[in-house]
Amino acid sequence: MRCYFSTVNKAKVFLLGFLVGLIITILLNSWLAEQKDYYPSPTTNDCYKTLTSPAIFNNLNDLYSKKEESVALELARKVRILCWVMTHPVTLYKNAKAARDTWGKRCNIILFMSSVQDDCFPAVGLGVAEGRENLWLKTRAAWKYIFENHFNDAEWFIKVDDDAFVVLENLRLFLNPHRTTDPHYFGRHFQTFKGYNSGGAGYVFSKETLRRFVRVMKDPFLCKEVSDFEDKEIGVCLSAVGIYPEETRDIKGRETFHPFHPLVHVMPGLIKSNNWLYQYSKWEVRIGPECCSDNSIAFHYIRPNDMYFLNFVLYQVHPFGISHSNVLNYHV
Repeated sequence: MRCYFSTVNKAKVFLLGFLVGLIITILLNSWLAEQKDYYPSPTTNDCYKTLTSPAIFNNLNDLYSKKEESVALELARKVRILCWVMTHPVTLYKNAKAARDTWGKRCNIILFMSSVQDDCFPAVGLGVAEGRENLWLKTRAAWKYIFENHFNDAEWFIKVDDDAFVVLENLRLFLNPHRTTDPHYFGRHFQTFKGYNSGGAGYVFSKETLRRFVRVMKDPFLCKEVSDFEDKEIGVCLSAVGIYPEETRDIKGRETFHPFHPLVHVMPGLIKSNNWLYQYSKWEVRIGPECCSDNSIAFHYIRPNDMYFLNFVLYQVHPFGISHSNVLNYHV
């Protein structure tokens, strides 16, 4: 009899455990489904083909119309930045669309570089096949296109991936003291391969750097035509013409270009002690609130939904009574 009740009790416990597990699984799957990025199908509302150029020329007066934002508007007119985004057809209406709808509006010009031209988005077709092995060829083609078509439309040029988020106001603040007629190369300084700037975190060329880079690209002995590492090869080619990564940390030694999501940098434990970032970074890797400058410029690995969220928090949420000054926190 005791054995019978023991068996019955075990069966009840097993059944109860199974039901609880099933309920948790259903709830977890439901929650995960809600976390997935929403990718609406392209519609006529997404079509910008009325433009005469694949660049989006924004009316920055609409973004900086408030009196308290007059400084940002003044800088936007003075420090003209062309942003070019590395993308491809699969993520064009996902990542790239989110970038276009959020931080991209604050560029003076934004270009989306793909393998296939899309007049509706719009995106520039570079005629280079997709694939990691072709990123260097695609990057070379993009810089050549910009030099030939938009060299005089901006003073500064930033390259980012389509899963990056850039705070243009902070970038302009950083660039403002520098002369674009001098060769400048800014970004997250990696020390491997004799030094270069991280491609994922974004890197910036001055006009003079763009001029020299296009020139050195023509020499295959100084600048390889084929490579597996796009951002590293940029550093190699520029070093051949005397251009090297420069200081981009703020006066407190905090980084401004970040290769990961802000949460990863701020929350302890998400970057493991054996992460490649410790080996690659020129400077000490900091985790927690002191990881990142108050005037941070760029973050990488940002999902489309997070781009909209970051845009909302940065530009629409204003804690009452808190004032952020326009103090320059960068080295000059």
